[in-house]
Parts: sequence; structure tokens; C-alpha cells
Amino acid sequence: MSLAASYKKWDQLELSDDSDIEGHPNVDKKSLIRWKQRDIHEKRDMRKNVITQLKSQIACNNVLLPRITDISNNISNPASSVSPTAYFNSYVERLKKEPSRDCPPGNNPDKAEQTYDGMLLALLRRVGEDARVKVKESEALEAERDEKLAKYLASEMAGHVKRLKETIDKDAVKLASEESEQKKHITSEDLHDGFDSKYVPPIPEPKPIPHTKIGGSKTTKTTTTEFEVLNPTASASSSAADEDESDDETLPDLTPSLEVFSKIPVRAYETSYRFIRDVIVPGASDALLVAAFRAQSAGKAKYAKQCVHQSLLLQYCEKLGKDGVRVFFEKMIFADSRAESVFVDDMEGTYRHLVERVNVSLKEQAESSGQEQIQLVPENPNQTISFNVPDGPPPENLVLEGPETENLDIEEVRKALQFRWDIFVAFPEEFQAALKEGTLDAVNKVLGEMDVDSAEAVVQQLDMAGILSFAEGGIRDETDQAKAGKAAAEAEVASTTA
Repeated sequence: MSLAASYKKWDQLELSDDSDIEGHPNVDKKSLIRWKQRDIHEKRDMRKNVITQLKSQIACNNVLLPRITDISNNISNPASSVSPTAYFNSYVERLKKEPSRDCPPGNNPDKAEQTYDGMLLALLRRVGEDARVKVKESEALEAERDEKLAKYLASEMAGHVKRLKETIDKDAVKLASEESEQKKHITSEDLHDGFDSKYVPPIPEPKPIPHTKIGGSKTTKTTTTEFEVLNPTASASSSAADEDESDDETLPDLTPSLEVFSKIPVRAYETSYRFIRDVIVPGASDALLVAAFRAQSAGKAKYAKQCVHQSLLLQYCEKLGKDGVRVFFEKMIFADSRAESVFVDDMEGTYRHLVERVNVSLKEQAESSGQEQIQLVPENPNQTISFNVPDGPPPENLVLEGPETENLDIEEVRKALQFRWDIFVAFPEEFQAALKEGTLDAVNKVLGEMDVDSAEAVVQQLDMAGILSFAEGGIRDETDQAKAGKAAAEAEVASTTA
């Protein structure tokens, strides 16, 4: 028994050079074929544009509908503590002062009218104006105005919710009709390879985040001696444990996709939702926290906060279970204020803790850096160091009093006092304050924060101006170089004496 071949699918072909085409006798057939071909392509492009526009319009309305419905329900069934009009006005003020940059794909987030909040704000303004006009036309008493305004607001919002649902349903029907019409015709876009391969490999598991060893790797050449042992298994296990301990001292690195994910602005939940499927891999959250620590240490506070935000975002999605990504982003995108406040508070607290840890780490690094310092140290425990801090420039009528002042030239004394004052004024304000305090610890603290060359120059100026007073007029250099030089000199003297 033979089976008849079915050629029904070829009925969907739309030809522009059909031999059965009927044209005008005064128009050549080639021109008619070109015109029909152009008409086919124009209709096809127009249908594609309509389908794209309907899909984007439905997606945008599906985002706005839950928010408008929530506002309508809160106005119709208000809480006992907040009146409907107060809730409506506060919501409008929040959209004005704290608008979100989230917008439909293809829109410009810098233009307020193209964002979701901008569309919602325009709607609420129109609803408020219409409700106030109706209250004015009703000529209600002053005491009844607020109640009537709430009633009109609830009515207007309910009407918009109903009309938006009808629009979505109408667009869905039209979209289905256009797609059905599109499928009636075979085009070059429908061509595909039918039987290239019978085996479709499974999607591989995502690779874990790469790690970098702390301190870097060093290549050393060593000579080893092998010994025969009674229990080689135990020896191998102990060496393996040592290797595991060394491997633990690593830090996770950012992959290229995770680096792009880390640069998404804070609270841009829709953008993060589009990227998150590509970055859910083991160790991604830890890698973002390490990147935040490094950025904060380098002074990049904004980027550090973004990394903390994205790290917690991954942690929340993981903790919410198998469907955690959908549950988390539904609450964030559709403005669940309680859930978002919990997340934002956690993010702010984590970032503050990270800033504290960075400050402690930088302080420890500074303390352990081993930089040389210039410090003022007495020659012996019985010796004291004092500071002759001038109160100001020498007065015009300078009078010398006391013993041994008869042979002093008053002009030379004036020049010396003026020189001391000029040196003191040239010091930094922090060092001037330490000198005025008069304690050795305060002066040494400021000197320790200076580099060695600057501190040496300051000490020399103190000695030249007579501000620094030693019993023996000397300064002990306590740097490592000075100590090494002094030890070498003492050794040389000892060997010469011997």
C-alpha cells in the first residue's frame, strides 16, 4: 500500500514571482513582480514592528498593574491611622523626591517620563486633578470635602485598574492574532537545520570562582631525601593535610561576568535580575565581598558599597530556596517596602562593618610597616627635654633684665627672638600645638607621622632657633641606621684599644 505525499505545507509559501499573476497589459511583468515583492516585505516588517510594540507594551503594563492595584486597594480600604488622601499625597511626594531609574528596556532612565515611577506619577497627578475638580463641582461642605475627595480618588483608581486590565487583555488578543498571521507564511527566518545532531549535551555545571593564594606563589629549588617508613599511608595523609591547609589561604577572584555584575548601581533590581542567572556560581558572594574590601582599602567607597549590595543579593536568593531568585526580585521590583527596608538595613550594616575592618587593617599595616622615625630621646634618665615656645614676635620696647645682660646687644637679641618666632610660625599648625602643649610625647607623636627627612629638618630648626633645650645640647638619633653606625663605631674603638 502506497502512502500519498502531502504538500500542504507549501501552501504557506508567499511568492512574489508567481506565474499566475495577473497584471495590466501596459505594465511589464517584472515591475509587477518587484511591486508585489516590496508589498510583501513592507507588510512583513510592519507586522514584526506591531508584534514587538505589543510585547513591550504588555510587559510595561504588567509591571505597572500591581502597583496601581496596590494603591487602589490602600485608598479603598485605608489603615485606621492614615487617611486615604494623606496616603495618596505622601505616595505622590515620594515619587517626586525619590524616583527610581528603573524603566522598560530601550527607554532612557535619565528621562523621568520614560521610567516606571515617572509613568505612575503622571497617572496619579491626573487622578488627583480629576478628583479635586469633581469635589469642586459637587459644592460639598468644607467638612465633607476630605471624605468626598477620598471617595473620588478610590473611584478613579479603580477605573484605571479596570481599564488597564482590559488594555492588557486586548493587546494579548491582538498579539496572538498577529503571531498567528505571521506563522501562516514561511520566510527565510523560519529556516533551520533539522537533523544535524541527535544528541544534545546537558548544560555543564558552572565553574567555581578562581582563587588566588595570599602572598603569591614562589618557585624554589630544594633537594629532598626520601626515607622508607613503616606506615606510608599515614605519612601521605599528613602531607595531604598540610597541602590542604596551605590551599585554604586563598582569596576568590572576580570573573569577567561577575565584575560586570558588581558595577550595577545599588537598588537597580531589574538590571541585576537580568544578569543574576550568569553569576550564580559557588564562591561568587565571597568574591564580591573580597572585591568590596579591596575597593574600600583603595578609597573607592561607591564601588565597595555596590559589591556589598550585590553580594548580599546573591546570599538572599540562595537562602530563599530553590525559587529564591523569583521570590526575592518580585518583592524588590514590585516595591514591597518592608522587605526592601530589611534588605537595605542589612546592606548598610554590612558595609559599615566592612569599613571598620578596613580601617583596622590599614592601621595594623601602618603599625607593622617598620618605617623609620625621628624621636627626641634624653641622653640619660636624669636628663629632661624642654621647649622654649615664643608667645609672639619681640616687642618694640625690648628691655633686658637680669644678671649678665649688661654686655648684650639689644638689637642682636631682637634679631634672635624674631628668628625664633619666624621658625615657630613656619611649622605646621599640628606641630605648633604639640610644642605649646610642652610634653615630649605630644612632640614625638607628630614627629613620628613625618618622614625621616622632614623630621630631621624640623629638629634642626628647633635646635637653631633655641626652642629645643637639652642639658648637653645634643640629639640622639634612634633610627636603625644610626644605631647600626654607632655599634660599628664602638666596635672599631674597641678593636683599636685592644
